[in-house]
Amino acid sequence: MNLLIIAAVDDDGSRYLIGDVFGQLILIVLPDTGDLYTHFLGKISVPSSLLYLDHSYVFVGSHFGDSQLIRLRQDKNEQGFLLDILEKFINLSPIQDFCVVNLERQGQGQVITCSGGSRDGSLRIIRNGVGITVQATLDMSGINGIWSLRPRFDADYDDMLVISFIGATRILKLSQGEELEEIDQYCGFDMTRSTISTANIIGNLLAQVTETSVRLIDLNNQRVTSEWNPPALSKITVADINPTQVVVALGGGNLVYFEIKGLDLVEIKSTTLEYEISCVNISPLDINKPINSTVVAVGLWTIIGVQILRLPTLEIIANQPLEGTAITRSVLLTTFEYNHYLIAALGDGQLFHFIFTPETGRLSEKKQLSLGTQPIMLTSFTSNGMNHVFAASDRPTVIYSSNKKLLYSNVNTKDVTYMCPFRPTPMATSLVITHEEGLTIGSIDEIQKLHIRTIPLNEMPRRIFHQEYSNTIGILTTRPVPDPETGIQEHLSFFKILDDQSFEFYDWSEMLPHEWVHCLTSVKFDQEKEAAPEYYIVGTSFVFPNEPESERGRILVFHVDKEAEHAHKLRLVHQKEVRGAVFTCAPFNGKLLAGINSKVIVLEWNSQEGEEQLTEVCSYRELTMALHVVSRGHFVIVGDLMRSVTLLAYKETEKGEKMLELISKDYNQNWLLAIEALDDEEFIASDADHNLFTLRKNSDSTDEEERKKLEEVGAFHLGDQINRIRHGSLAMNNPDIEPIASRTLLFCTVSGAIGVIATISEERFNFLQKLEHCIDKTIGPIGGLTHSDWRVFQNEYRSREVRDFIDGDLIESFLDLPRKDMAEIAGTLGKKVDDLLKIVEEYTRIH
Repeated sequence: MNLLIIAAVDDDGSRYLIGDVFGQLILIVLPDTGDLYTHFLGKISVPSSLLYLDHSYVFVGSHFGDSQLIRLRQDKNEQGFLLDILEKFINLSPIQDFCVVNLERQGQGQVITCSGGSRDGSLRIIRNGVGITVQATLDMSGINGIWSLRPRFDADYDDMLVISFIGATRILKLSQGEELEEIDQYCGFDMTRSTISTANIIGNLLAQVTETSVRLIDLNNQRVTSEWNPPALSKITVADINPTQVVVALGGGNLVYFEIKGLDLVEIKSTTLEYEISCVNISPLDINKPINSTVVAVGLWTIIGVQILRLPTLEIIANQPLEGTAITRSVLLTTFEYNHYLIAALGDGQLFHFIFTPETGRLSEKKQLSLGTQPIMLTSFTSNGMNHVFAASDRPTVIYSSNKKLLYSNVNTKDVTYMCPFRPTPMATSLVITHEEGLTIGSIDEIQKLHIRTIPLNEMPRRIFHQEYSNTIGILTTRPVPDPETGIQEHLSFFKILDDQSFEFYDWSEMLPHEWVHCLTSVKFDQEKEAAPEYYIVGTSFVFPNEPESERGRILVFHVDKEAEHAHKLRLVHQKEVRGAVFTCAPFNGKLLAGINSKVIVLEWNSQEGEEQLTEVCSYRELTMALHVVSRGHFVIVGDLMRSVTLLAYKETEKGEKMLELISKDYNQNWLLAIEALDDEEFIASDADHNLFTLRKNSDSTDEEERKKLEEVGAFHLGDQINRIRHGSLAMNNPDIEPIASRTLLFCTVSGAIGVIATISEERFNFLQKLEHCIDKTIGPIGGLTHSDWRVFQNEYRSREVRDFIDGDLIESFLDLPRKDMAEIAGTLGKKVDDLLKIVEEYTRIH
């Protein structure tokens, strides 16, 4: 057994807890007389620290998995363990690799990390957005509408859910035991027909609209006080209700407007529009009069568009066509940060919104975006005292405002048909969302918070790659296995593929004994054929105890065969043995780049004697250890273990000779850990001393010697070890807002951090540099160390001041400063405090 951590249970040293590398927790008892004895307590995260708190509570701190709070017990639980895990504290470290994917095609990236180690290894799926924590589910198919109702108009909580079906309405009422129970009838509600709309009305009334009537129900006397029926042969198709008004639409474009006067429903006005009506909305916009509306928004069938009509005259004051082929399925009048908006959604997932001026009916600042491919239904709700709009669709989204700009956050669920807010207690707000199978009641998390989903692997993930061609995710893993005789820990290595939606494991391939996996990529060798296959490439090495460095390895070529809709199989197409360890590989214009010990080679996919195989066509050998390769057009950027960054170019001569030619290199000595190309001219790298630096080609120099040098233009001390840098973003692509950054990259670290590197304009950079200096001066040194000193680039060979980098964390700390300090900084920069706050908040949206 490999002992890792020991923690004393008793002050007298009679009992100790011991955790090992396999996550086993063992109690050792040292009696006053006789031999010591042990108890196996159960499985925990692989511990980095153990602390016995008191009363059988133990804290497990873990670098390789989630930290835990556990409680020891005297009898075994269902798992046969003598412990219960009470709480987990999410930990992403160490992140070995990650990939950025846009699986939902909504312009918002998700990060999938290779996290943890040993038996606590896992994939973590990380995304921005809105999380809904499920509290209850109910199987109930065929729902075509849902609303929440209060017991009284002035009540601050809801006690009923009205659920509409084709030809019927059902009601769930909150019992005293805080359980939802179905009731057969309620206060004159028509349960035999489908409800089109229902709501609480001022005066302790309820309104219910069905296709045959509009009912006004007195909650005090539990009876119908007023009812309106459409003319013969007419039916109500759509309706909307606010606390004092009701609007219904009939076939033929007929629109009828009612007001509630006492206990009576009074028809005020009706009109016939030129086209059929598909949806209506009369949400109040005036915050001083939140019980009635001065306008009604109407969506149209025959022409795709929206009309705004004045109330009570039903005079058309705005007519707005919408570009699209599907009908307008939902309209909503709403207010964000004192700005009024009209939002319209089509049946094909297109969403439009406008600034709306109620006094004149003017619609301006039109914006359009796509929220999936299915019909959208819009509903307002309040969270943390702020107004939000829920767009129910196949890709549900929450719309909200920040600094007078509308923002969009994806929801961590799919295929929502309807939504209504539900407040079972005055202090708790839930959302009820419906789907084909039924409904879900859940609490909503903080908007724009990171949400993390865990896919346990029970082994250490080392590399990951998303192959869109096969809709799979490939991972390389290692598993520690103790030798049953010697107890010496050995490792098994695997290549596995998962479905990129469900993350279900499809197939796997085990490597040979003593074979370690190092790199993974995907290559499409035939660039001319669109339907040409793509192959997973795995690079390995054989590691033996008596060898100082690996003398041989393999390049494995796998294809994913789709044998059935839900059955993908790995097929080893080709294996190429090489001299040395294959540390890195990357696609290269239909070829394959590979870094093998001290050289980089280019391989082509050829067919010889009826077999397809990799053939080496050229190489570059003047390296120490090629750990990373990145391709950019015909250029190859190489990250060397000791010799920093080398830039090569692939060339083919007129005689057909192929070569990798040295273009330029960084002559500084840097122990590299990760590299990426910012663009064709500039590259970024991280080193083992926890620094970041950028290099630029001297393409414009007339001096040949200068052109052979990569100029170091940026330097920054991060203070954490970066394992991977990739292009991508976690922020949703917002068409309404001009992007602050021209490009963004993400990086992951050994401590479990995920960071953002954004390229900004020189004008923005200069302003932020002044702001950074002001904040640093305001905060002052901590323990005698100033912020500027902490960020100095430094390794064992040299040091230099921060250059061409802005510390985003320091900039965002401005939001946490006292108002007095904010005002002082804003005055120094010649800005108003609120204007400076808006500027800083804009930068927070980069991530």
